[in-house]
Amino acid sequence: MTDARALQAHLDQQRHAFAAEPFPSAATRRDRLARLARMTRQHRDKIIQAIHQDIGHRAEAETRLAEIAPLLMAIRHARRHLKRWMASRRAAVPWRLLPGRARIHRQPLGVVGIIAPANYPWGLALLPAVDALAAGNRVMLKPSEQTPTTSALLAQLAERYFATDELSVVTGDTATAQAFAALPFDHLLFTGSPRVGREVARAAAEHLTPVTLELGGKAPAIVAEDADLAHAARRIAFGKWLNAGRTCIAPDPVLVDAARLPAFIEAIRAVVKGFYPAGTASDDYSAVPGEGARQRLEGMLAEARDHGCRVIELGERQAFSHGAKLPPTLVIDPTANLAIMQEEVFGPWLPVIGVRDFDAALARVAAGPSPLALYAFTDDPARRRQLLEQTRSGGVVFNDTLWHGVVPALPFGGIGESGMGAYHGETGFLRFSHPRSVFLQARHNAVGLIDPPWRRWWLRLLGL
Repeated sequence: MTDARALQAHLDQQRHAFAAEPFPSAATRRDRLARLARMTRQHRDKIIQAIHQDIGHRAEAETRLAEIAPLLMAIRHARRHLKRWMASRRAAVPWRLLPGRARIHRQPLGVVGIIAPANYPWGLALLPAVDALAAGNRVMLKPSEQTPTTSALLAQLAERYFATDELSVVTGDTATAQAFAALPFDHLLFTGSPRVGREVARAAAEHLTPVTLELGGKAPAIVAEDADLAHAARRIAFGKWLNAGRTCIAPDPVLVDAARLPAFIEAIRAVVKGFYPAGTASDDYSAVPGEGARQRLEGMLAEARDHGCRVIELGERQAFSHGAKLPPTLVIDPTANLAIMQEEVFGPWLPVIGVRDFDAALARVAAGPSPLALYAFTDDPARRRQLLEQTRSGGVVFNDTLWHGVVPALPFGGIGESGMGAYHGETGFLRFSHPRSVFLQARHNAVGLIDPPWRRWWLRLLGL
């Protein structure tokens, strides 16, 4: 479906359906969410196999943990709280307008477009759809062309469980994605790289389409002087090498006080050995798909070596027909000008940097672009408060990694270079709703007293 006219016709069909039902009932919205959950549960094995095939190797547990479970939790959360989210809210009225009443009516936007990434091709395609459907919208979804098997399965199942004017999936190449981004949606959500995000925003601006951009970038992890190194190493390793580092909120880089740097490296070695006893041959360690991604990562690592960085590989490389297993690798003290520090790694390389102390780490984070996630390992309440007050980020996790992204009630989104706007839970419901102002004038009121001709003494009496 690369033809722009065909895409526009599809959008028109959804707009027509929305116009016929501009405010779906709670029962209708719950039914749509229930079908989304049923579609995922009943075909879980097919989904797992399709993602495995697209990536080259993905542990079944990773797909269940990172894609299936968060989606089902989000659906349950939305269905449970939907009635409260939909209810109009009372708004305060200035005394001069009493006894008039004011309310905020949460109105669906219309048709929401979603452009999904390749790293979590099921979860990151459908998590925004949960919020958009809960808010009463119609949804058009463009999954990644880099995961053709999963995208085809998603299109096939969506057609079986939904009418095309409720939720539809548009498959195709980069040209299709570009045409999709240029459609006049009522809202467009994109998850991916900052470079492509800028292109999407430019295309959407042509129609003044509001956008939500989830762009990733660096996600620093600070290991404070009071942190338990073994615990910090274990949680950082989990967050970093889940999906072989192809997670937009994976820790990157680690900032640890220089005196404890050797001990942290040894702690990471021990954790990786425990997580993956067979190294990259372990079924629990995922592949990095695509020759282009592998070449980018290898070039990044080669540059770091050429500039004298200490590189510690914790496993062997394994090649596949359309990807490779690249080992967990530490890059010690890379300088700021290297690609590994300028770009989101989005792979299994982990920069580890020795800093003077916690204050120096905070200053380094505050001086850089605002990250999508920020991690800190400390039990000191004063340090936690200092971090929250002196830095900006999309989200913060203390003494762990990643988990803020799977709590349905927490908003998820970036700030500055890491994106704009947030979704998940009620925040997502509001993202895909219009807060419509409603004022109801009482039959008997005093507003007529301020009609012209205006008398100065009366205006003074009213404090105007």
